[in-house]
Amino acid sequence: MPKIKWLPEAEEAIKKAPFFVRKKARQRVEERLAAEGREVVTAADVHAAKKRFLNQMDEEVKGYQVDACFGPEGCPNRAAADDGLAASIESVLAAEDLRGFLKQTVGGPLKFHHEFRVTLADCPNACSQPQIKDIGIIGAAEPGKTDEPCSECGACQDICREAAVTLDPDLGGPVLDWERCVYCGQCIKACPTGTIACERRGYRILIGGKLGRHPRLARELRGIYDADTVLHLVKWCVRYYKKHSTGGVRFAALVEKAGSEFFDDLQAAAYAYKKRSN
Repeated sequence: MPKIKWLPEAEEAIKKAPFFVRKKARQRVEERLAAEGREVVTAADVHAAKKRFLNQMDEEVKGYQVDACFGPEGCPNRAAADDGLAASIESVLAAEDLRGFLKQTVGGPLKFHHEFRVTLADCPNACSQPQIKDIGIIGAAEPGKTDEPCSECGACQDICREAAVTLDPDLGGPVLDWERCVYCGQCIKACPTGTIACERRGYRILIGGKLGRHPRLARELRGIYDADTVLHLVKWCVRYYKKHSTGGVRFAALVEKAGSEFFDDLQAAAYAYKKRSN
């Protein structure tokens, strides 16, 4: 298929679309032009697509969204293992028939803000905005100190943007400050002697973020979790949402209302799942 060219005024017009539908809107415009055998997008094409999109929004809503920072290719700063987690989450959400649930409970045409949103960030840079999604998942690599002698080169200290690593010769080299550490794994990669190594790879989980008229930042669940446990907790959260949401009430609002009790129950669900798995 010939490469589609976007005129400057078309690019400006598409930027006015909400960020969470911009990619989809661009794709729709290009698909229509390709079907018509055209190769240049004008502002008029964008405005026409917007009108069709708004009129048919209910049909576009599938009930959930799964995003990742760099799509299937993943992040070059990846902290956790590449285990196809985003695709697995998509399968879990598809099986829960969230569109069917929303059609029964919203009481009107569906809009994109009704969708349950999960996002996966491969590293703490968090390009996919996990802090403002229903569930945000961030790749994590937990550093640990080994018995290998430290050369005191300072590479770990220099690369840490959080100042979570300092060198103390009296204590045998690197000292890790867990209050500052974001589990990015960069100090692990930088250490030439293996004095700092990876204790555990997995994911941090943030719960209950949203934008809108009453924005709310997601709150982190304590711990680092493997991919199987993440999938279990995503399913647990979706089923909690389906059990308690009426009239289109957002998951974040349910989490906020439940408060610490929600996180206690979710932590217990994680513990029980790991116990059964072991």
